[in-house]
Amino acid sequence: MKSEKEKMLAGELYNAGDPLLSNERRRARALCKRYNELTADQHSLKHEILTNLLGKHGEGLKIEPPFYCDYGSNIFMGNNIYFNYNCIVLDVTAVQIGENVLIGPNVQIYTATHPMDYKERKEGLEYGKPVKIGSDVWIGGSAVICPGVTIGDRTVIGAGSVVVHDIPDDAFAAGNPCKVIRYLNEDT
Repeated sequence: MKSEKEKMLAGELYNAGDPLLSNERRRARALCKRYNELTADQHSLKHEILTNLLGKHGEGLKIEPPFYCDYGSNIFMGNNIYFNYNCIVLDVTAVQIGENVLIGPNVQIYTATHPMDYKERKEGLEYGKPVKIGSDVWIGGSAVICPGVTIGDRTVIGAGSVVVHDIPDDAFAAGNPCKVIRYLNEDT
C-alpha cells in the first residue's frame, strides 16, 4: 500500500491532512519564514536555507523575498534562475525549471489541484499535476501557471496571463486563458 506522500508524488488522490505531509509543509513554512526575514546582504544564510528547502538548484539562483512554497523539496531548478518578489509555488508534485529563467513578481505556480467531485473534496483529497518550465523563459508579473502545464524553451509569458494549456517553444503567449500571440522567430 502506498503512503500518502507516494500517492501525492505520483499524481494520485491523496489525503493532504496526512501527519507526515503536514510536518513537511510546516518545515517548508518555517524555512520560508526564515528566508523572508533575512536582509539583502545575508547571502550565505540565504544559500543555506534554499539548499535545505529546495529539491535542487543550480548556480546563480536569486529569489527576492517574500517567497512561499508548500514543500520546496519538489522544486528542481537549473542555473541562473531569478524569482522576483512575492512568488508562490504550490509544489505537491514536481516543478521543473530549466536554466536562465526570469520569473516576475507575484507569479504563482500551481501543481496542486482538487477533484471535481465534492464528496472527494470533503474528504480532504487532492492531487497534483507536474509543471515544467523550459530554459531561457521569461514569465511576466502576476502570471498564474496552472497544474500540468509545460512551457517551452525561449518562451515569453505576458504579465497577468493564466496559463492553463501547454505553450510551445519560441512563443510569446498572453491572456486569460493564455494563448500564443506570435512566434518569436517570426518577423514582426
